[in-house]
Amino acid sequence: MPDMTYSSIEMIKKLISFDTTSRESNLDLIQFIENYLASHGIKSDIISDATGNKANLYAIVGPECDGGIVLSGHTDVVPVDGQTWNSNPFEVLETPEKLYGRGTSDMKSFIGIALANVPNMLQSNLKIPIHLCFSYDEEVGCLGIHGLVPKLLATKTKPAACIVGEPTEMKVVNAHKGVRVVRTRLRGLEAHSSATHVGVNAVMFASELITFLNDIAEEMRKRSDPDSRFEPPYTTLSVGTIEGGTAVNIIPKDCEFHWEHRVIPGTDEDEILNRFRDYALNRVLRKMRKVFPDSNIEIEELATVKPLVPQDNSPAETLVLALTHSNQTYAVSYGTEGGILQTDAEVPTVVCGPGSIAEAHKPNEFIALSEIKACETFVTRLINYCASR
Repeated sequence: MPDMTYSSIEMIKKLISFDTTSRESNLDLIQFIENYLASHGIKSDIISDATGNKANLYAIVGPECDGGIVLSGHTDVVPVDGQTWNSNPFEVLETPEKLYGRGTSDMKSFIGIALANVPNMLQSNLKIPIHLCFSYDEEVGCLGIHGLVPKLLATKTKPAACIVGEPTEMKVVNAHKGVRVVRTRLRGLEAHSSATHVGVNAVMFASELITFLNDIAEEMRKRSDPDSRFEPPYTTLSVGTIEGGTAVNIIPKDCEFHWEHRVIPGTDEDEILNRFRDYALNRVLRKMRKVFPDSNIEIEELATVKPLVPQDNSPAETLVLALTHSNQTYAVSYGTEGGILQTDAEVPTVVCGPGSIAEAHKPNEFIALSEIKACETFVTRLINYCASR
C-alpha cells in the first residue's frame, strides 16, 4: 500500500466529509484512518461497540516503551438538524481566515492535525511513543472512551501523559466539571380533565420535581465560590426536554423529562441525584399512589462524565505548559473524556486543542486558520520532545 500523505487542512477536510453524527455509524471514518495509518506501516486496534456499528481506534506511533504521550479525540459530532447553514456542513468551506464545517472546532481539526503529522513522527525517530486514541459517542455521554480504557491499562507501553484535544484555543485546561444526564419518567392515571380528583396528572407531578430541581439549582448558586476558576463558579442544573400528555381535556398519564447537572470537581458528585431520588420516591410518588396505587416514577442515569480534577505539576500539565509556552492553566464548565482517562485509565491528563468551544455545536461552525497553525506548531514541538527523550 503506497504511503498516503495529507496536509493538515487536507486531512481536516477529509475527516469532515464523513457524517459521524452520534446517531450514525463512524465506521467509514475509522476505516479511513486505519488504512491511512497502515499505509505508513502502523497497525491499528479497532474496538467495536456491542452493535458493531461504531468503533474506537487505538494505535501506537514509535517505539513500544513506557513514557509516551496520548493524543485523544472523539470522532462523533452533534446533529445539524434544524440549523441554518450557509454551506454544506459536511464539506469544508475554506475562506482566507477560517474553515467552516461540522466538527471543525469540535473536534476533528485536532485529530486531523495529529494524523497529518504521522509521517513527521516516523521520520523523527521517536524515543518515546505517541499513542493515538480516537473514540465514538463522546457527544452523547462519553460512551466510547470506556472501550479504550482497558487497552490503555493493558498496554505494555504505559503512557506518561494524555492530551485531550477539545477546543480550548490552545490554552491548557487542567480542570472541568463532571456531568450527569438523567431521564425521569412518570406514570399516572388518565381521566377526563374535569375529574382531577380521580386522575393522576403526570405532567403536574413532573412540574413538582422540576421545581425541586430548580430549588436545588438556586441553592447551588448560593454556594458559589468567588475564588473558583469556573464560570459559573458553582454546580449547575438544567432541564433540557419535557414531553407528556395528549390533549388539553385529558389528564396526562405519562410525562418524561431529561435533566443534567454539572458538578464542581472535589464536591459530592452524588448529592443532587440522591436528594432528587429521595424527594421523588418518598414524597411525590407517595402522593401519586394515594390516588392510583400503580403510579410510578422511574429515574435513569443516561450518562456520567467524570470531572477532570486538577493535578498541579503533573507530567501532563508540566509538558503541555512547556509545549504551549504558557504558564497558566484554566478550568472549564463543559465536560470531556479527560476525567475518565485521568481516573479510569490512570493517565495524568489535560485538555488542550485548537478552536473555540464558543463555536462548537452552532450552525456555521468554524475554526480559525490561526488556530490550526498554532496546533501544528504544538504538535511539532511534541514530536521534537518525543524524539529527544
